[in-house]
Amino acid sequence: MGLAWQQGPLSERSVGHFLVPQPLPERLLFAEPLRRRMRVRFGGQWVADSEDVVLLHEPNRYPVAYFPRADVAEGVLGAEPRTTTHRDLGPAAWFTVRAGEQEAPRAAWAYTGLPDHAGVLRDRVAFAWRAMDAFYEEDERILGHAADPYHRVDIRQTSRHLVVRDGDRVVAETRRPVVLYESGFAPRWYVPREDIDLTALTPVEGQTFCPYKGLAGYFDIGSRGRAAWSYPEAWPEVARVSGFVSFEPDVVDVWLDDRKLALEPGQAVTPHGVDRGLDPDELRSRAAAVLTGTE
Repeated sequence: MGLAWQQGPLSERSVGHFLVPQPLPERLLFAEPLRRRMRVRFGGQWVADSEDVVLLHEPNRYPVAYFPRADVAEGVLGAEPRTTTHRDLGPAAWFTVRAGEQEAPRAAWAYTGLPDHAGVLRDRVAFAWRAMDAFYEEDERILGHAADPYHRVDIRQTSRHLVVRDGDRVVAETRRPVVLYESGFAPRWYVPREDIDLTALTPVEGQTFCPYKGLAGYFDIGSRGRAAWSYPEAWPEVARVSGFVSFEPDVVDVWLDDRKLALEPGQAVTPHGVDRGLDPDELRSRAAAVLTGTE
């Protein structure tokens, strides 16, 4: 998922490698200017507002936005006695964030003993994503984590023959799947519902959230738990997969042409929780607002 997450080039699980004569360090951190105005909302107030945000990409983590201390509202940060040590960046001081009638302990941090090569993060503060009420780029709410400029989703139509079986039962068969290519992930194949035996799918409780695709619901197939998923109302950017179903190749048998698919490295993901103060209805209304141009 982007530069340093999943199988991106700076991930510790990257599927590619740099063509250099000498081995690179085991861990590479990458910092760059975001070049977008970013704001943080908490307690009914804007607690940070900056056009000088630095984005830190750290192996196997979502990107994190660092704000200049000068662009954080006065009186918002309360120093805590707690300190931690980052393996690459040194000691970090932690803060309680206070605004209005709200306060959130351990909700922001800053590095206090940065090595010279990491000086770009000096005098900057990061806010814990789920501790804040919301993050914005300009006037649009950003969900899940700071937007990764290296993350990309491409969807392609194909006429390849895809068959899904649960034992001897054919659950789905199509010659019109779409394939979704997402940065850092192996391809995922999505099937239109018209080409699925929907009686084989049993909806299960629980949803997960993808900052790039929206809310996903899951299905059991016979005794095979959470063997398939679907984005009923995918974000407008990936609307082509809305309502389509994708099947987990390590749970059910998925055949593409005459090749049985297997779970490739990097396909297993940790479900992303929904942001603080954001419920499924708000996610759906956001998608609808983008579609109608009212956001």
